[in-house]
Amino acid sequence: MYEAVYAHPDGDSTVARHALTAAESGFDGIVVRNHGDEPAEYDADAIAEEYGVDVAEGVEIRAENPSRASGFVGNHRSETTVVVVHGGDPKLNRFAVEQPAVDVLAHPMRGDGDFNHVLANEAAANGVRVAYSLGPVLRESGGSRVRAIRQLRKLRELLEDAGAPFVVTAAPESHLQQRAPRELVAVGEAVGFDAETIREGLAEWGRLVERNRERRRESFVEPGVTVETDGEDQS
Repeated sequence: MYEAVYAHPDGDSTVARHALTAAESGFDGIVVRNHGDEPAEYDADAIAEEYGVDVAEGVEIRAENPSRASGFVGNHRSETTVVVVHGGDPKLNRFAVEQPAVDVLAHPMRGDGDFNHVLANEAAANGVRVAYSLGPVLRESGGSRVRAIRQLRKLRELLEDAGAPFVVTAAPESHLQQRAPRELVAVGEAVGFDAETIREGLAEWGRLVERNRERRRESFVEPGVTVETDGEDQS
């Protein structure tokens, strides 16, 4: 199971501190998902060796419109293991779920954003994971927390009906905001999710990392097709 974190300067804790907490909490790895304009500086291999957890490079693309987002996706796709789009705008939500090059749509209901069965079906068709974020449930209170729970339940119904893929995260900006997998399971169950759904969503980050690392190998063209050293495609 993996957690997807915001590290300094996009968050308050370094990648190393996030990794240490993740290791102590029982995670197998972390995805560093800083927004593209606030990248973190770190040595993933050194941190992984020191703390015994995988450290995967990610990016969360934040753009004012789909055209800009498309350019950012193109720039990051070949260089970054996990590509996330920061949603919340209806046009960006639609853009993200229609792009197989996007791994995850995050925050689909933030701000003026909404999510419906059409977008859920597109996410299913294109293999775009939609994020269940437990962060607002953990960190908000009052009406904001009630609204976050309502949105999570709506999102769950839509994704389940469409058979769309998903990930789960607490979206921690600090190591102090991280929660162990068992705690996230308990929070999920408290708001109407079953334990297996939460575990599957945490594990899906790791499956994405493994798949995308394979795809970034120099010989990879598409599933089942590689390029041999003589430059001819082989299937």
